[in-house]
Amino acid sequence: SNYVQGGITEADQWRTTGNISSNGDITSNLERVDTTGFSKIGTGWSQSSGIFSAPSTGIYKVKFTIQGYGTSGDNINGYIKITTNNSSYSAVARCNFSGVASYNVSSTDFYFDITDTSTHKCKFELTSIGGSAAVVGDTNETWTNMTFIRLGDT
Repeated sequence: SNYVQGGITEADQWRTTGNISSNGDITSNLERVDTTGFSKIGTGWSQSSGIFSAPSTGIYKVKFTIQGYGTSGDNINGYIKITTNNSSYSAVARCNFSGVASYNVSSTDFYFDITDTSTHKCKFELTSIGGSAAVVGDTNETWTNMTFIRLGDT
């Protein structure tokens, strides 16, 4: 029969809790959004040292949003990186901006077919942070963030 069953069974959002001005994988200062009014759907994702694991198999929309600032000529790149063997990571999606002496926002997303939660994981990397540029985070408001929404079965 032709009907939609259920709906979104997993949706989660994480954020950085402080500013980042050095390049590399984001491995610390991460928290699930806990601002009053927030709620995840389902079990939610977990992370250890910046490596994020899904709660169940499925096809997930993974979105990475970087917010930051810089002066003219400063750049910031953000990458979603995935592994399908719990070992080697590849960058699969990128967002970036060049500083214009003000705040900027950029985001990218990737539809991740997670067939095995023990081998299919993701992490987030920042590169080319130049000059006075920084990626902004806050423990009370969501600035730089990662969202995970399960769209359907693998």
